[in-house]
Amino acid sequence: MNEAYVPTAGKIMLVGIGPGSVDHMTKRARDAIAEADVVIGYVTYIKLVADLLEGKEIIRKSMTEELDRAVSALEAARAGKKVALISSGDAGVYGMAGPTFEVLFQSGWTPDDPVQVEIIPGASALNSCAALVGAPLTHDFCAISLSDLLTPWPTIARRLDAVAMADFVVALYNPKSGRRTRQILEAQRLFLRHRRPDTPVAIVKSGYRRRQNIVFTTLDSMADADIGMLSTVLIGNSNTFVRHGLMVTPRGYANKYDMEEGGATREGERAGRSLSTGLLGWLETLQAEHAAGDSIETLAARHRLPADYIRDTLNEPVEAEAAASEEAEA
Repeated sequence: MNEAYVPTAGKIMLVGIGPGSVDHMTKRARDAIAEADVVIGYVTYIKLVADLLEGKEIIRKSMTEELDRAVSALEAARAGKKVALISSGDAGVYGMAGPTFEVLFQSGWTPDDPVQVEIIPGASALNSCAALVGAPLTHDFCAISLSDLLTPWPTIARRLDAVAMADFVVALYNPKSGRRTRQILEAQRLFLRHRRPDTPVAIVKSGYRRRQNIVFTTLDSMADADIGMLSTVLIGNSNTFVRHGLMVTPRGYANKYDMEEGGATREGERAGRSLSTGLLGWLETLQAEHAAGDSIETLAARHRLPADYIRDTLNEPVEAEAAASEEAEA
């Protein structure tokens, strides 16, 4: 009696193609497309890798058909095909990795399933755009999408307000479209509650693509610039500056070292140790300020931190062991 034929399960490769230029794709991304039987993606992304698609089955989808792309990828993989499901930038940053796993889990897929899944990283828009304008992301940063197609606006607004207050450098994805024109204005308004009007802003449109355009502006003027769905908006923090056409966010070396004296440590600072205003130093200062009569509310306002956090912190005085531990680490 002949055994029943069981077809070989395929594979889904979630490929981040980077900013769009083949030169900026990883070797693994190019190899994944080369070994794929089927390539699935948004029509614009398919065009970006057209030179790599000879002999492939190509499934083109529109902008709002992300779940359809994932379903098509799973169907092709179940049929034994290798599938390259492509995203611009990185597949895991506003890309196809998330919706694909949602579809997979809904279908009952587990990591032990015969259909394999590989995520192939690529340079996201914030990395690509930052490289084109200088070094704006050298310190803490975050990314926020202004698209409210899937996320309620109050959620987006809360995130914008929080990161603006916390002084993050911010990359705004999906800042504006033909129908969504007010979101960028609301983002600007929220940021101006916490940031100086002259805060540096860089707007990169179609980075590393044929119609690349870069504009340097300021927070109070950014909404006047040409911004669309192919733009990424980089908003600096309180220390970001633009010089000689380059946007730079200092890492903080000047807090510890005298940059004009050959990098010698400043008074009260030591190389390899936390700043005098780092955690332990700040805790000691906080205790001293409170002992001098400053209320919790006054301290919260001064340090721009929640009052309950200040209260709890004051109830946990600096331990000698912690200071000794830091000395040992130094």
